[in-house]
Amino acid sequence: MSEEKKLFDISQEVFSCNVYPGDPSPVMTPKQRIADGAHCNLTAFSMCAHNGTHIDAPFHFIRDGKTVDQIPLDRFTGDCFLARHEGDVSAEDAAAILRRAIDAGASQRILIAGKATVTEDAARVFAGAGLLLLGNESQTVGPESGPMQVHLILLGAEVVLLEGIVLKDIPEGKYFLNAAPLNLGGVDGAPCRAWLMG
Repeated sequence: MSEEKKLFDISQEVFSCNVYPGDPSPVMTPKQRIADGAHCNLTAFSMCAHNGTHIDAPFHFIRDGKTVDQIPLDRFTGDCFLARHEGDVSAEDAAAILRRAIDAGASQRILIAGKATVTEDAARVFAGAGLLLLGNESQTVGPESGPMQVHLILLGAEVVLLEGIVLKDIPEGKYFLNAAPLNLGGVDGAPCRAWLMG
């Protein structure tokens, strides 16, 4: 009998989520409420495409890059390797993470757990490895004070970025990932309900 798989919700709740400095926060607006005599509850909301748990499409930093709706779903769904790391991710660290991912049989999608910042050198290693997706817990994959170059390296290689995931207490290893974003046509990013199974 096979071992039962466990599901891990790795998404932030939208209205209490982390927001990149300067971005607008999500706002919920009740439009109808049963308590007020309406026949149903109805809610409108607004948010930045990069609030909370979200993906970055190449169009986020590349003028003619692919938008969310142009990215195949298989980029967001499939086996992944979760690596734990604290601090700056160097080129050597990136190479070591890739070796562990290869050994685990899940080297196309990598998630980095911890307070980790991907450096430009590490981004070049990941981009050169042909990753489909790179995820991290921060609201941006590069340094918060200047994330552009890291994004250009990774998005320029069409590595989809999954930012703002929650990986606390999840052990390093191989998992099945589903991080499909909302199908927002012509947009540079989109929120997603990301989860792991393993």
